[in-house]
Amino acid sequence: MLRRSRQLRVGFRLLLAVAGVVLLPTLQAQQRPGGSFRPVATVQVEVGQVSVLKDGYPIVLNQGDSVQAQQTIVTGQDGYAKFQLEDGSTFEVFGNSKVVFHDNFPSLIDMLYVWIGRVKIFVEHSNGPNPKRVTTPTAVISVRGTVYDVVVEDDDGTTFVTVDDGAVAVRNHTAPGNGEVLLRPGDSVRVFRGQPLQLQHIDHAAVMRVILKAAQNALYQVVYGRAGSTGTLPGTGGGTAGSQGDQKSKTGGGTGTGSTNGAPAPPSSAPPSTGH
Repeated sequence: MLRRSRQLRVGFRLLLAVAGVVLLPTLQAQQRPGGSFRPVATVQVEVGQVSVLKDGYPIVLNQGDSVQAQQTIVTGQDGYAKFQLEDGSTFEVFGNSKVVFHDNFPSLIDMLYVWIGRVKIFVEHSNGPNPKRVTTPTAVISVRGTVYDVVVEDDDGTTFVTVDDGAVAVRNHTAPGNGEVLLRPGDSVRVFRGQPLQLQHIDHAAVMRVILKAAQNALYQVVYGRAGSTGTLPGTGGGTAGSQGDQKSKTGGGTGTGSTNGAPAPPSSAPPSTGH
């Protein structure tokens, strides 16, 4: 009996040792002053003016610095920063933004509160569902693994949400009934204070037509711009402009470039307008 008791004690100690080896790095990564477990966001990339408010005063953030839960990130007009969370998720904060990291701590679902400006969220979900929320003065954006943008456009809290990948549920917490819409890739919604939500679909075919038209207009500008500078139209070989320039040179009435009277006539139909 005594021998069996010793074996049990030794086995229990070994189990505790193994558990310590497995859990210690995680506990050390999450342990914060005061003995509480607080999430952190570490600066991966930092450009321009990026600060965190401590006691109301901005402290400059540099690559490798960390932001604690309930701290506020502020960027200037030229500011940009990318932050990584301990679960592998990342978020980007763009210029003229004010964002609170885990404002609703100890809730770990409420990741960001965006007062103003733009953020882009990349939720890591390779290890399974990873529910997170982003809140603004008008909207609650809930996700389970996705890539999306949130822009708070004005002091009234007007919020524009677009989805690149995955699915996002958006709710207007200032509107009667708190109606919710589900956004999928290519969808967007603009959230106005006190107004029902209206889902918008991005017409990718229309976007492609605009891009192709812009490319066509640019090609016209290149072709006809070169034609105007050289005195030739595509396919004419420049014979008319060259002969007029030679005639001027022989008579002493010009420089021989043909740039005045030798310029080509404009095309019969103008290129499509660029919209400028």
